[in-house]
Amino acid sequence: MTPPRDPFAAVVHLDPYPYYADLVAHRPLHRDDGLGLWDASSAEAVTAVLTSDRCRVRPSAEPVPGALLESPAGEIFGRLVRMNDGVGHAAMKDAVSATFEALDVARVTTLGRERARALVDATAPQDDASRLTDFAFRLTADVVASLLGAEPSTLPAVARWTDDFVRCLASGTPPDQLARGKTAAGELLAFGRSLRSRDGLVAGLRRHAPDSEDASVANAIGFLSQSYEATAGLIGNTLLALARFPDLRRAVPAVVLEVLRHDAPVQNTRRFVAEAGDVAGVEMKSGDAILVVLAAANRDPAANPDPAEFDVTRTAPAVFTFGVGPHACPGTKLATTIAAAGVQQLIAAGLNLDGLAESMTYRPSANTRIPLFRTKAR
Repeated sequence: MTPPRDPFAAVVHLDPYPYYADLVAHRPLHRDDGLGLWDASSAEAVTAVLTSDRCRVRPSAEPVPGALLESPAGEIFGRLVRMNDGVGHAAMKDAVSATFEALDVARVTTLGRERARALVDATAPQDDASRLTDFAFRLTADVVASLLGAEPSTLPAVARWTDDFVRCLASGTPPDQLARGKTAAGELLAFGRSLRSRDGLVAGLRRHAPDSEDASVANAIGFLSQSYEATAGLIGNTLLALARFPDLRRAVPAVVLEVLRHDAPVQNTRRFVAEAGDVAGVEMKSGDAILVVLAAANRDPAANPDPAEFDVTRTAPAVFTFGVGPHACPGTKLATTIAAAGVQQLIAAGLNLDGLAESMTYRPSANTRIPLFRTKAR
């Protein structure tokens, strides 16, 4: 199999992991002149970049993408804790972390099973594998929106808005999709504001950050947008793992956790150098961009022995998929719980996992690995 040409192509490659292993072994932190940025791939380099005081989540000159400015999408983006640094980030990050820590896993599991059963009944993805990806996206949106406080009748609309909003955030989004995403962002803002007095994650954020109402609503929407692709990818990659390892089909929660490391749904992220100087032992210039290859760090033998082995019995594996340091995503528990509930319901509904890995591709993306299944499930 021809290796991917670069880390972006690796995201949708059928097997990028030998390529990642080569990066870790021979080019753990290097300048990629073809891409015009630095690549960090080893566990050591990834950790150093993600914890560096010189690095930011956005370019200093463009805190909000120019295409989103003066729109509801830009209003949300500019307030997301994930896209901010400094004092504002620290205050809202504490509120976000406290809100996630208060999540009742049993309630998330129950919601996941209920929404998965409803989607199975409505769309029968167990009968046609081409519907599995839509199931994964919709399940994620439905559960998170329900946790925010949404009524069941609003869930289809929220899922559509979330899909359009997420699509408009990608670089190079076509003008028509960008326009739909901005409109969807406005709908999501109105939706989020309507939930301020209801019991749910929106109210939880407001309790922890009472002086940041607009930021609380934006970050509640961020729970939707940031979980949407990552959890859908985790569901799809877990199905692939179970297709390849049939003996593990009774151990779905453990499989989900190992998939998070072994075949990460979020393969990379970026950082931007705000101040010239040493980053991970290399002198970098202000304005330099760094591609942080999380999926490669997950497979670094210095962090996880025998990293290519799919081993659900690993003790305290090092998992970089949702980051480390001040911008580490606190949503691991939410994503893994939704994924396990969805996969278990699909199996209970009779999904035939044999052959799922055949004739499949990956959804075009620069950073998320989301399977598109093409074969019939039965």
